[in-house]
Amino acid sequence: MSWVLFTFLAAFSQAWRNAFQSQLSHSLNVTGVTLARFLWASPLAFIYLIALYQWQPAPLATFTTHSWLFLVGAAIMQIIATALMVVLFKQKNFAIGAGLAKSEAPVSAFLGVLFFGTSLTLLGWAGVLIGGLAVLILSLPQGERRISLNTALLGLACSTCFALTSLWIREASLSLSLPFPHRAAWVLFIVILLQTLMLTGYLLLKDRNTLRQMLRAPKLVIMTSIASFIGSFGWFSAMSLQAVPYVKTLGQVEIFFTMLVSYFYLKQRIAKKDILALILVGIAAVLVMWH
Repeated sequence: MSWVLFTFLAAFSQAWRNAFQSQLSHSLNVTGVTLARFLWASPLAFIYLIALYQWQPAPLATFTTHSWLFLVGAAIMQIIATALMVVLFKQKNFAIGAGLAKSEAPVSAFLGVLFFGTSLTLLGWAGVLIGGLAVLILSLPQGERRISLNTALLGLACSTCFALTSLWIREASLSLSLPFPHRAAWVLFIVILLQTLMLTGYLLLKDRNTLRQMLRAPKLVIMTSIASFIGSFGWFSAMSLQAVPYVKTLGQVEIFFTMLVSYFYLKQRIAKKDILALILVGIAAVLVMWH
């Protein structure tokens, strides 16, 4: 059940990362906020990889063509997903924006079964679908019976990109002939490094002013990167051990952490209907843990 602990760590850290990115989105453009997620996370991932090999020696990773396809694809797709998440922050309040993107759990379940050979038990499917219903309830605007079409499409696109990222990360990890922690650490380092290089290179060529703006808010950028690294460490580790739909369904406990952060840190009000969503998330979490 180690995957459960890794998932809780990831969900808690991601709630804080989203909060920091939400604040950064007021002063930085989408690319800058997205880069803040990766900028300082790559050296942290490298330090973790070195420390892991010092603590538990193992062979170096050997990457196949398939490994690189999954790694590069995951890196690019996560950049797109993060950018869409930032756009969601600008459309709705923090809690709803993050909630919409969490519909990646049912999306990853359907994509995993159709294209990646994932199999779910009946209890697992029940948990995934109940979790999806919780996200739908959470995403409904207060006092309205319909969701903005633009916001709904953005949320679906964001969750699909995150789902593909997770599925490809798992495939990349499984393609490495290494013990669990080492393959997860290699995938973590390579993906974050690729993302940092791609985004930094783009900004150096097209938008150096955004890099200068990031240097003026180092504390928030560093906190975003640290929270992102811890979150990615949790996600990558959990997905190396367990099927993505189960991990992402349990990961919806992030909604609970997000509401706490949103209320106490960002001083945003929480709607009463969100209590029902939290109950459903709890039921979904129990089902996927007992599948």
